[in-house]
Amino acid sequence: MQISPPKHLAPFIRHYLFLENSEKDLKNVRLFTDGSTGLILSGDMDLYSCISGDRMPLAFFYGALNGYKDFYSRGRFSLIAVVFQPYFLNILLKASAKEIKNQVISTEEVLKSRLQPFQESLYNKTDPATIINRLNVFFTEFLSSESNSDYSFITAVQQYILQNKGTVTSKELEKFTGYTERHLERKFENYMGLSPKKYSNIIRLHYFLSLMNKGAGIENMTTLSYHAGYADQSHLIREFKNSVGLTPKQYLKTENKMAVNFIEL
Repeated sequence: MQISPPKHLAPFIRHYLFLENSEKDLKNVRLFTDGSTGLILSGDMDLYSCISGDRMPLAFFYGALNGYKDFYSRGRFSLIAVVFQPYFLNILLKASAKEIKNQVISTEEVLKSRLQPFQESLYNKTDPATIINRLNVFFTEFLSSESNSDYSFITAVQQYILQNKGTVTSKELEKFTGYTERHLERKFENYMGLSPKKYSNIIRLHYFLSLMNKGAGIENMTTLSYHAGYADQSHLIREFKNSVGLTPKQYLKTENKMAVNFIEL
């Protein structure tokens, strides 16, 4: 279930996702980059890192990802993912997005018990739409006490990249912003956690994903890669594997896509 935020929160929150696993079996899942940051809330989730084997916090923020992260879960769980606009985590945590890139941060470390009521509601099986409405109130109240106008510049650059589906050059960004490539890179990494080039590559990749998921299939790979702005098919496959950990064909065969960038392996 995907729910959009109210209009006044749309500059900060892309959408909410409610995900539920009703099976007891071990489940392997992968989260791969879409350029966003976010918050995961759960009251009963046994989620573990595939690399370290460490159990993930029940509620945590995640910074911008360079590629993908693999997890495995034990037993049933339900969770709400709050998918942020990339720069919102910088505003929320008052930390450089570059420093928290690829990081998972327990909410207990930064917001103490302020998110505990939402976890308890999930644990008690409260209607997720009700919980999301309460989250809208929480974020609205947070933003009412903030005064940060610099994100509007980053938003304008982000929208320019989105409108061009990620196919923008450094020279085009310099002309659009009036800043040098290095100055823009510093600003972007501070607010977004990624360079403009990396973010553009992610947006281009997800545009290709959207073309694939619309039913165009794998047969017209060369045509789809051309429409998405790739020089050739090998370039696309290399970038796809770096970001998703799969080839486009393997991704299409993945049966359980809990979200576009959150899949069961």
